[in-house]
Amino acid sequence: MKYLISTFFIVFLLMSCKKEYNLNSLEKYSDPLFADAIKNNQIAGASILVSKKNKILLDKNYGYANIELSTNMPIDAVFEIGSVTKQFTAVAILKLAEQGKINLEDDFTDYLNFDTKGRKITIKNLLEHTSGIANYTDITKFWSLSVQNLPRDSLVRLVEQEKFQFEPQENFVYNNSGYFFLGLIIEKVTGKTYEEYLKKEFFTTLGMKNTSYCSMSKIVKNKVSGYTSTEKGLRRKDYINHLWPYAGGSLCSTTNDLLIWLKALHENRILSKESYLLLIDPIRLRNGTKLFYAKGLVNFSNYGNIEIGHNGYVPGFVSKTQYFPEEELYIICLINTSGLLGVNYFTDKIDWKILTKKNRKPIPLDFDNKVIEGIYSGNIGNERLSVQISVNLNNVILTNIHNQKTDTLKTYVGNNTWMNKKNIIEIKNGMYKFKSEYKYYCLKLD
Repeated sequence: MKYLISTFFIVFLLMSCKKEYNLNSLEKYSDPLFADAIKNNQIAGASILVSKKNKILLDKNYGYANIELSTNMPIDAVFEIGSVTKQFTAVAILKLAEQGKINLEDDFTDYLNFDTKGRKITIKNLLEHTSGIANYTDITKFWSLSVQNLPRDSLVRLVEQEKFQFEPQENFVYNNSGYFFLGLIIEKVTGKTYEEYLKKEFFTTLGMKNTSYCSMSKIVKNKVSGYTSTEKGLRRKDYINHLWPYAGGSLCSTTNDLLIWLKALHENRILSKESYLLLIDPIRLRNGTKLFYAKGLVNFSNYGNIEIGHNGYVPGFVSKTQYFPEEELYIICLINTSGLLGVNYFTDKIDWKILTKKNRKPIPLDFDNKVIEGIYSGNIGNERLSVQISVNLNNVILTNIHNQKTDTLKTYVGNNTWMNKKNIIEIKNGMYKFKSEYKYYCLKLD
């Protein structure tokens, strides 16, 4: 009996040590990753939270909340989360649809005065960035408006004057205008401000005590300052008036509050199962092409690991939420610096300390690659892109005509399709199609 007790104790001790080592090893990797970036004046500070199967693997704050005052990053540091806001807006819209107050197939002009020049643009189109309306952050005139306190209708009228980028549902271009309009629709339908509605329906209900609409005047406990990294070091962030990012990028939150939100969302405690599946269902364009973007979230295979999440950017801040359903893994990273290093620089490294990359094995080419040679061109929003395809034996080489950057496609997976890191490239029938988390374009052979 004594021997059995001793054996059990040793096994228990080994299991405990293994668990502790896993926790410590992630922390030991994360600490120098962020410390080096802070030391090199690439970021001011950050908060990161990693939870797997209801166990916290990492919950750390790094660097400075305010450099001028040498203030360390506090517990429950409040960051501006930029476009991570979009998932809150999308969920609010789906919640209203559940209640029968709107229909995703409704023409959005039923709720908002906007001249579509005869086009039917649905609420669903706004959610999925397939409306074709102009993206206000790409409009030069917006930036003089952005520092002013004007009625939000001023921006609606500005966008209305711009040309359409494409016909509804025929393409996908990431679009902040659509989410701005969705915020106005939420206010019209509920009779509450966007801020009031989210606070009542989500923040208060879920116990998200440190989440709110970003304010330029209110005193917010633990709210951190934002910075921009440049070749000459860190600088104060550019001014931004939070009238304008609005329902596409104006929420403030913490890593712990965002974990509360993500778990409630993905455990179906906010939306019905049917609405949740609609939320995370990736876009299909009119031609049948399936993309990575869903509604306020991306949903794609990250080296063989299903990832549902979103990045955020607003001057002075970058952010990211990730959910890996197969692992019950949540990763939330908030950084109070935009510029040289994006949030992916950190999360991409943390991801692969926990997950395993399941690289697709390339197969031999099953067609004469000479038939795809040539220059492919097309528009991406307001920009023109041209790519030259050349082949050297079995290598397919891409050259960006504008900057002469080259890349070689190595992982051929069949059907004229290559995996290029996390991206998918198809070259077929005189068309070059590129798909990533936030971008899709189709170029035609000149």
